[in-house]
Amino acid sequence: MSTREDLGLTLAEWLVLSAICERSTHGFAIAALLGPEGSVGRIWRVPKPVVYRAIGRLQDMGLVATIGEEHSARGPVRSLLKCTQAGQNALAQWLNTPVQHARDVRSELMVKLALLDRAGADPQPLLLAQQMRLAPIAAALGERLQTTSGFDHTLALWRHEAITATMRFLAELTPLS
Repeated sequence: MSTREDLGLTLAEWLVLSAICERSTHGFAIAALLGPEGSVGRIWRVPKPVVYRAIGRLQDMGLVATIGEEHSARGPVRSLLKCTQAGQNALAQWLNTPVQHARDVRSELMVKLALLDRAGADPQPLLLAQQMRLAPIAAALGERLQTTSGFDHTLALWRHEAITATMRFLAELTPLS
């Protein structure tokens, strides 16, 4: 079972945790990072109310903690947040865990790749693990094409083409060893 299921965190909660683990910060800065104009928000947006709900849940779980306050001339006092060791450990494990379904490549895997890039971390272990995770699915969909007809064939063909494109994408990002 992956960390995502173990902790029961949503993708939005993982993104908030990752922002806090990058450096001590506050909710307003996280909302900007994950908003439509933010570097991570361009991949997966998280609305401001969801950011603040996620912060509360992560605090309740002991993954982040308030470490002080930051005064602002543009608004109320902001609570500074820091990632706990438990939060750092959970995030490191999640970032290197391949997504379980091909449908999650567009969201979760792309976000993980962006976060690894922001951290200056090598994405190759994740990419290789992702290829290994999806290879049996791709093979099964290829076999299914041979045994289906009608709309079942249409659906199998769609899924096979999608997973084939995903596998090509992963191979392109993974240099030959």
